[in-house]
Amino acid sequence: MVSTHILSAYDDELKFLSRRISEMGGLAEQMVSDAVRALVNSDAALAQKVISDDVILDAAEREVGDKAIITIARRQPVAADLREIIGSIRIASDLERVGDLGKNTAKRVIAVQGSGVPRKLARGIEHLSELALVQLKEVLDVYTNRSAEKANAIRERDEEIDAMYTSLFRELLTYMMEDPRNITSCTHLLFCAKNIERIGDHATNIAETIYYMTTGAQPEGERPKDDTSNTVGAVTE
Repeated sequence: MVSTHILSAYDDELKFLSRRISEMGGLAEQMVSDAVRALVNSDAALAQKVISDDVILDAAEREVGDKAIITIARRQPVAADLREIIGSIRIASDLERVGDLGKNTAKRVIAVQGSGVPRKLARGIEHLSELALVQLKEVLDVYTNRSAEKANAIRERDEEIDAMYTSLFRELLTYMMEDPRNITSCTHLLFCAKNIERIGDHATNIAETIYYMTTGAQPEGERPKDDTSNTVGAVTE
């Protein structure tokens, strides 16, 4: 009876971690989507909501970390269970960073308000975010079904976001060179575009973690990359 109770409590702890990761994923997705919508529509109120939501995501990451440490200390898991718990910590960290990138994008909404940002450029960032959010959603679905094959497939598609980012990067530079009055607003948009590209990187990190959780091995080969913006001066923050 005691043994059954212990196993049940252990199972509940693992389910808690899984549930919290899923909740973090949903919030991170929403934050990025709202941040880009706020940027496109110059919606300062929505941007402020994204900034406020980041506190919730940060608290959730700490909760996952604390629960994972307690579970490891109490249960001393091995093999698949240990990978599950360690993977939860890693994924929570990536999702927290996705939230940070959404927040950083939201902070630039006020900075570009009234600057006359060309609609075409804002739409370019919107398209980039759509691609990144699809990748994030798919990897969170894979977290639920634990398909190593699908996780690896998502990892292989990272170069799609990189290629779109590089194209947008060059277009923004062109606007800046054509008219110096565009420099300030386009610089903010460059940072926003880089934030979105990094979200794709975190989605790929999560895919690699899921692959490890499922198989006990790391994906083979180098991660595909198609970001050539560093040849004309990469934007970092």
